[in-house]
Amino acid sequence: MSIITVDISNIDEEHICCAISDKKGENCVGSKKTWMKERFKDGLVFKKLDERGKVFIEYIPAEKAFVPIIAPKYMFINCFWVSGKYKGQGYGNKLLSECIKDAKNKKKNGIVVVSSKKKKPFLSDPSYLKYKGFKVCDEAKPYFELLYYPFKENSIVPKFKTCAKEGIINKKGVVLYYTNQCPHTDKYVPIIEEVSQKNKIDFTSIKINTLKEAQMAPSPFTTYSLFINGRFETNEILSEKKYLKIMREKEIMD
Repeated sequence: MSIITVDISNIDEEHICCAISDKKGENCVGSKKTWMKERFKDGLVFKKLDERGKVFIEYIPAEKAFVPIIAPKYMFINCFWVSGKYKGQGYGNKLLSECIKDAKNKKKNGIVVVSSKKKKPFLSDPSYLKYKGFKVCDEAKPYFELLYYPFKENSIVPKFKTCAKEGIINKKGVVLYYTNQCPHTDKYVPIIEEVSQKNKIDFTSIKINTLKEAQMAPSPFTTYSLFINGRFETNEILSEKKYLKIMREKEIMD
């Protein structure tokens, strides 16, 4: 099985691997594809196994990444996922090698990615990346790590922007920052909005639409970051059940 590139010429026909499918009345995958189409002009690359499985890597020049970092001339990995029956067959190594090769050909300083101290949902596996030679170059509260793979010893060391370091915002209640970088947000954000309204939870959703907004965000993970009473809570895209569990634990609702 071969690795193929999804670009503007074939995106409408290709499966983009995410663990979600559109049901009647939904357009979750469509929202992700629209997001990708808008990013191709900025250098977004999406490589996947030529199968209908979750085996892909998505990356973009760090200067154009929807993330609050300073990483000049680096390539930033948006998402890197190998799951199910495809694990343990070398596909992760192959996809990462393709990314590194592409970045070197484009004269980049290295690769950079947002991860976590321990494996978290929707973030690349830190153990695997560190095994492959990535090193921690910065941290942000409460658990984010910025990992980098420099091509030269004297390469500039990337870092998080100050706005995303502390995991604090100046707003009470429940606040969600999100983008359409992941198709799950298009499905689950409306559910959380409706649940909050029904349960009289003080909830605000803030969709990040522009590069400037993303690069000044209060969390390293702009795809989905939930804050409760001014403090970062989770980057996991929550189902109704998980959301209500957190609300009860935090005594936001009975």
